[in-house]
Amino acid sequence: MPLLELPNDILISILQELELPGLSVLSRTCKALEALVNNFGWADYRRRHPRPSHSLASAQTLWSSKFHVRYDTLADRSWKHSRCRTDFVARPLARPWKGKLQPVLAINDSRLVVACGTTIYFYIFVASASDEVSSVEFERAVVLSGHSGRRRDITAVTFINGLKETLLVGFQNGEIEEVVFEDDTVKLFSRDLSDLHVGGVVEHLSYDNNMLLSLSSDGLAALTNLSVSPCTSAGVELQKRSWVSHLCMQSSTPYAAYGTSSVTPLAIHSITNGGLTQTPTVVLGMKGYTTTTTPSSAVYGICRAPLAAPWGSSPEIIVSGWYDGQVRCYDLRSALRGPSVSGSHSPLLPVLYLSDPLQYEPIYSVSCGGGSSSHVAAGSARHSVVSFWDIRSPAKGWSVHAPGNDSSPVYDIILESSRLFGATQSRPFVFDFGPGVSTRTYPHIPRPERDGLKKGRNFGYYVTQYIHRPSA
Repeated sequence: MPLLELPNDILISILQELELPGLSVLSRTCKALEALVNNFGWADYRRRHPRPSHSLASAQTLWSSKFHVRYDTLADRSWKHSRCRTDFVARPLARPWKGKLQPVLAINDSRLVVACGTTIYFYIFVASASDEVSSVEFERAVVLSGHSGRRRDITAVTFINGLKETLLVGFQNGEIEEVVFEDDTVKLFSRDLSDLHVGGVVEHLSYDNNMLLSLSSDGLAALTNLSVSPCTSAGVELQKRSWVSHLCMQSSTPYAAYGTSSVTPLAIHSITNGGLTQTPTVVLGMKGYTTTTTPSSAVYGICRAPLAAPWGSSPEIIVSGWYDGQVRCYDLRSALRGPSVSGSHSPLLPVLYLSDPLQYEPIYSVSCGGGSSSHVAAGSARHSVVSFWDIRSPAKGWSVHAPGNDSSPVYDIILESSRLFGATQSRPFVFDFGPGVSTRTYPHIPRPERDGLKKGRNFGYYVTQYIHRPSA
């Protein structure tokens, strides 16, 4: 029977088994099959090969499925080439700030937020045509002053879902406030949970499925249900210097992960009946230490593993950045255990280690995504270095300095399919691996005589880059 005489549902089932080369060849066979691939094949391929990206979401609503696949394919190719050469655009997003600040980032489908000191900088994503990428345009800067006029630095930010676009902001004095975007204006509200962390720095905010996890530097973790009024909170005292949290409500057993400074710096607390367990459910350890030699360490970054991780796309796989310069990946379903530490349960051991052989500095930030949804990115504590690894081939990592090449930490990063947003003590920046970057894609930055930047090619700036080579 000729292929075209088969029912459409059979042909569509065949398309679902084809990868990119097969779909491409089939679409060039005849007009009937080209129409079938355009109508069904490319959309199904996108579904099977997701490339999450907040900053491109507005543009993707205008793209055809074929253009979408083409964009992702070219971006993936740039990621492969970038290990050998600078096949991406590196740009600052702002002039250097005055002083040395510790910025934090947040993102949703509409905006990128960069918060540092007392100021929040808003960048909006704009899509103007069906064959263009979203441009990143500077929208406004808002200074959040305290009620008593005292300075209070911003230390944590996260977007939450709702009828209005809302950003939660944590401060150095323990307050948490709500920034709402309404009718092209920004309004500031105090939340009922503002007094949860009074006396301590709000170190981190995590949001997932109407639940907010707030963490203070002195170790108070509070889980707040934002879907009810008034908000209800349940807390746990970690009794450790705390740095970062990660909230996951999609797991079969929802959990919160905490990064602290201690002998057991990374621990999992299960969420049951809307509250946190008071003791860790799982302690995540370091390989190669015994009960008597386990050193104190710290974890500064936690995120979910990339979707194309070899262990699957489960939310129970997490990536963490450590004080010793290692990035450790854990599978919470694993049975790989080490010796007990400080009388606790036997710690879960990593399933993968990642590191830059030339960098011994702490890892301050981690994020996952990138080409083929298989990359891990880590921001170092010095020299504005961001390191990348394809988790499917972790020995072939590479690193790059942020534009300006200063001695700053990379305090925060957000990795998407084709873009990495980051921030040093001096300014925010972006690495763009996608096609179609033009002079309109990113804000124009007036340049003073000495800004530490060297003009590169393709609308970007020169950045220093090197390949990871095994130490002798």
